[in-house]
Amino acid sequence: MAFNLQAFRTRALTAVVFVVVMLAGLLWNHWGFLGLFTLIHFGCWVEYQKLVSLIDKDYAEISPLHRYGMMLIGYGLMLWNTGHLYVIGTITLAVVGWSFCWIGLIAFVLSELLLAKKLNPKLWAYSFLGLIYISLSWGLMMRLYGNIDHTVLESYDWMLPVLVIASIWINDTMAYIVGSLIGKTPLSPVSPKKTWEGTIGGAILAVVVVTLTGVYAFSFPAKILVAISLTAAVMGTIGDLFESKLKRLAGVKDSGSFMPGHGGFLDRFDSLLFAATSVWLVLYLLL
Repeated sequence: MAFNLQAFRTRALTAVVFVVVMLAGLLWNHWGFLGLFTLIHFGCWVEYQKLVSLIDKDYAEISPLHRYGMMLIGYGLMLWNTGHLYVIGTITLAVVGWSFCWIGLIAFVLSELLLAKKLNPKLWAYSFLGLIYISLSWGLMMRLYGNIDHTVLESYDWMLPVLVIASIWINDTMAYIVGSLIGKTPLSPVSPKKTWEGTIGGAILAVVVVTLTGVYAFSFPAKILVAISLTAAVMGTIGDLFESKLKRLAGVKDSGSFMPGHGGFLDRFDSLLFAATSVWLVLYLLL
């Protein structure tokens, strides 16, 4: 794969914009973090439902109660995973999220009983896959904020999400450079431009950079940093391939166009969807 300077500049600019937007939401405060991922959550859902509708025409016929009821269940699941920081008066957002889940579920059930032409479990499966793929992932991202109640790293609330994002960004950038210079073996037919050499090189460099920076700049334990960076790099790549497969089945190049020339929400956050869930699970098992 020959090195394409213009493509690299575009990719680097996208990565910079991605990091700047994410850091703005992370570093402002916990409400900024919630607001950012609220936008991302619904943006991903809109694009996911569009892709599924292109893959299976029957899904395009679901009622608005089904469509938005599932989004509300998903958002409730995300809010249910918020921590002790998210309190309005005496009410926690976790309780609000649980209420949203029930309201969304009632809307979904009513849509299937009253508006659907026939009961179609296949369409339900598509929607429940969206709950796992999108809403559970962003819910666990909310858990990562606050260092999972400060049991992982003695540091800022935003540190874990930043480490995950940094690992993905470094892996993505280094994989592109290494693959462009020495890549010869295609990684997958789903994404023919990716190579095994670039993928392995990107993951190694991501682990090295994140671990060395965390150990020497913040005195974080190397074991935790290796676990976070390696998991984010590997699962981020798998997340990218998964979304590429969805787009190929749907017959589209991009999932959306919220960033003209750079794609949609799923295009920008496909890696983070898989990485957030996996990092949370690895830390949960380790600790």
